[in-house]
Amino acid sequence: HRLSKKIWPRAGFRRVINFYYKDSIFNFLNSSNSSILGEINQNNEFDTARTQNKSWGDQIGILKETLENLEGTVFFEFSIPRMGRRVDTILVINNLVFVIEFKVGEFNYLGNQIEQVWDYALDLKNFHEPSHKAFLIPILVCTEAKDKLIELTQTSHNDNLLLPILANKRTFKAAIEYCIDFLDDTDKINGARFETGRYIPTPTIIEAAVSLFNSHTVDEITRNDAEAINLSITTTSISQIISEARRDRKKAICFITGVPGAGKTLVGLKIATEHLENNNGESSVYLSGNAPLVAILQEALTRDKVARELSEGRRITKREAKQAVKSFIQIIHHYRDAYLVDPRAPSDHVAIFDEAQRAWNKEQTVKFMKQKKNQDNFDFSEPEFLISCLNRHEDWAVIVCLVGGGQEINTGEAGISEWLDAISGRFNHWEVYISPQLAESEYASINSIKQLESKSKIHFQKDLHLAVSMRSFRAETLSYFIQQVLEIEIEKAQQALAKITSKYPIVVTRDLTKAKKWLKEKARGSERFGIVVSSQAQRLKPHAIDVKSPLDPVNWFLNGKDDVRSSFFLEDAATEFHIQGLELDWACLVWDGDLRFDDSGWKSYSFKGNKWQNIHNPIRKKYLINAYRVLLTRARQGMVIVVPEGNLEDHTRKAEYYDPTFNYLKSLGIEVI
Repeated sequence: HRLSKKIWPRAGFRRVINFYYKDSIFNFLNSSNSSILGEINQNNEFDTARTQNKSWGDQIGILKETLENLEGTVFFEFSIPRMGRRVDTILVINNLVFVIEFKVGEFNYLGNQIEQVWDYALDLKNFHEPSHKAFLIPILVCTEAKDKLIELTQTSHNDNLLLPILANKRTFKAAIEYCIDFLDDTDKINGARFETGRYIPTPTIIEAAVSLFNSHTVDEITRNDAEAINLSITTTSISQIISEARRDRKKAICFITGVPGAGKTLVGLKIATEHLENNNGESSVYLSGNAPLVAILQEALTRDKVARELSEGRRITKREAKQAVKSFIQIIHHYRDAYLVDPRAPSDHVAIFDEAQRAWNKEQTVKFMKQKKNQDNFDFSEPEFLISCLNRHEDWAVIVCLVGGGQEINTGEAGISEWLDAISGRFNHWEVYISPQLAESEYASINSIKQLESKSKIHFQKDLHLAVSMRSFRAETLSYFIQQVLEIEIEKAQQALAKITSKYPIVVTRDLTKAKKWLKEKARGSERFGIVVSSQAQRLKPHAIDVKSPLDPVNWFLNGKDDVRSSFFLEDAATEFHIQGLELDWACLVWDGDLRFDDSGWKSYSFKGNKWQNIHNPIRKKYLINAYRVLLTRARQGMVIVVPEGNLEDHTRKAEYYDPTFNYLKSLGIEVI
């Protein structure tokens, strides 16, 4: 029972400290304070300041006064890997798990401290199996603060996670006893089961990027269960292809497909970091044409690097930190423009192109190069030119294309067939590794694949498809449901919805105020929520949503609840261009008259001047459908859809523009609020 270090049978058999101290409450009460403190220090990997030792000593004293005559298990400094933090104390008493954050000497209950302990409990509730059914009780103990009324309050989630209890050193004992009296039942959790229970986290892309940049691994913070194992299998397959290409001095291009949220970007970042500081001539670069994604990830990594350096007593400017970050992730257009001028082979032998389906076709690229870069003789599509850059290597090169199906949302985005046509046309000496799913209709590349098969060496590898959504950890089949909604497969959509609503709430309303209230009630701790809309949703101005108003995605995505520019304020709405590749915990999609349902299918419109105009171009229609596909798959935990009421006095907002869409969503079984 004294063993607080555990070997996890995972990659590299790395040693992970789960906690600094664990024992039965009986043994804890009968051990000397100095021996407990000694064990905590022995298991602490870092130098311990005198103030920290004093804090632990005070916590031990308070707990000993509190836990008399109780049975259970006590943990000190229990690890929450996804957050990179440790809970001060966890008490497991019968079916209750107390998640306790001590603020020794604190006179006030601060909002960020309340959020901190709530986040710890949320992480356990969501990702730690023994905590799924247990009562989780977060308690903030500010030792010198005023007495607060002890209230046991659940939210509408009804998942046995209470609102944080606020206590001081005088009321802490009463809080514990009150919870035991009112919540205890016979379904007990012992400390050993709690300690060894599976922890299956699902990080956001920002959390994953930070972890990869700092430690080149996401093993501790990423699901490793049977359903998610595809991530590591895919990454291993790509690493093998890279090694073989280097060994055999050949060039290869890989196409990885996956459902929305399956982890394509995570795979790309993982491959990039594995070769980030490689001295064997395998250095790689991660490239994305998604400017908001790159800006947000670069800023998040920069802020984290500055904070980490400061915590270790070193000061570094944001500018210095950002220079290091830029070697990790770059905007694809900067890369393209650099090698437009420089005729040499790139310094990197491996290039990872995220959202490769968004690369420009030849017409769009030639037009841009002529107008913006004064390149009158440029005669490539964007994929052709990018492949030609890596083709300059005399020995070997590997390109990894991460492909999202049905996600082309910009004028000139050609889809993946442009890459395949480029290979068969100019680069058929490259070996091609393809996910079999690339031939499916949503990728629109079946003809290009057939043409390529006659000219290049193709390997079909099922490991290059990511089939399980990692974003919506509460509903892995969300992307399938959204696909059925947009394809108007009513019965299939109803069946899919029935399977996910108990864990992943989806509601629809006509009232934006109700939707905002729903978001704020559902989100707990620091869970991020926000409003998303189509970039063509130009008649939401009466609802104080203006898609033409400038939005800084960095502030919207990264700033806190006290910043009016953040998503939390529900004042600025992000479009598909701001949010593609990223995620919220809870989303509010406001559905305008640009995409309308009727008995013959989806009708698409753009707002010009003073009226809506029918979109006839099939490519532009596809872009609009894809925009809503992106918006409807952004939320990790649940979403509310707002279809506004029409207005008799406004010819641009007639009821007939909105009512059929609302009725269609309602007919699928989506709950109306």
